[in-house]
Amino acid sequence: MNNIKAWIGDFTGIVVSLIALGVVAGVVFGDVPFVGGIASNFADTVNMLGDAGAVGALALAIIVGLYD
Repeated sequence: MNNIKAWIGDFTGIVVSLIALGVVAGVVFGDVPFVGGIASNFADTVNMLGDAGAVGALALAIIVGLYD
């Protein structure tokens, strides 16, 4: 079971790193074909959480808690 948890943790770390790399590539190089608009999707998600008010803040707290 610990082996599976470690594998999932490693995989999640890789995915988060790839997302961060995509955001940086989108900001630095503009419209990068292989990125697929990660920065705009991230901005839309942040706007959606902001529009949701308290529920958005709760969802953000849960998401941050999952990454800790």
